[in-house]
Amino acid sequence: MAGRLLLLDTASLYYRAFFGLPDSLKGPDGTVVNAVRGMVDFAATLIAREDQSPAAVVACWDDDWRPQWRVDLVPSYKTQRLADGSADAEETPDLLAPQVPLIAEVLGLAGIPVVGAPEAEADDVIGTLAHTWDGPVDVVTGDRDLFQLVDDARPVRVLYTARGVAKLDTVDAAWIGDKYGIEPAAYVDFAVMRGDASDGLPGVAGIGEKTAAALVNEFTDLDGILAAAADDASSIKPRARGSLLDSRDYIDAARTVVAVRADLDVAVPDPLPSPDADGLRAFGERWGVGGPVDRLLAQL
Repeated sequence: MAGRLLLLDTASLYYRAFFGLPDSLKGPDGTVVNAVRGMVDFAATLIAREDQSPAAVVACWDDDWRPQWRVDLVPSYKTQRLADGSADAEETPDLLAPQVPLIAEVLGLAGIPVVGAPEAEADDVIGTLAHTWDGPVDVVTGDRDLFQLVDDARPVRVLYTARGVAKLDTVDAAWIGDKYGIEPAAYVDFAVMRGDASDGLPGVAGIGEKTAAALVNEFTDLDGILAAAADDASSIKPRARGSLLDSRDYIDAARTVVAVRADLDVAVPDPLPSPDADGLRAFGERWGVGGPVDRLLAQL
């Protein structure tokens, strides 16, 4: 298949819908369906974008939202998202959990394949599909980690949802340069040093965004930065040098944790499944989301 591929970071979108729409939105049986309604509306809006015209849309799924191999490398990875201290449960809001399988169902009925992989996050599915697709790729997400995929040459860009799906930021190399002062290829090394509290990544003590950007711009990558830190004659200030050297083990582990995979055994289905119009309408009637379903059908 040729043309533009639209990859949805599905959990990022349905969490945004859940927290952005009131839980007074319910189906005929009283089930809260705000996330379902929002996800369907998001899909219709994204497909309708004039600059989009996707040849294929894939809903990328977290088969494993906290893979053990990442936890083994950085034990604090996503610990703040654990429910009641459990090591195997994400703190999904009670009113959202029953909606997740409904979201997968409605996407499937729309002919939007839901693709996940064992021991992999949606980010890794996105990374693999973006790497293997022969054409332009748009990634819809609220996750900054996926900025590492931006590549103007291919092109791969991120449609960033920080301001909402109706006000997407189109993240390309110029956007990243304006925001962080780095090239997209340096984003993983930059993010490792900066850290990310939302993912349980502590970063390197005393090194914020400006220092991290200056370091990757001067020394190219983490290997070059660590070599410079070990050299008393380098331009790195003593305090930052000490922090980097003290954090060598963390840096070695975190660079693997932050980097999304591109080697999963996943692919865009070919041929793509066709929308099930009758099934979609029945779903809309059953769950009280007929209006959004009709809008999505019109775009499909």
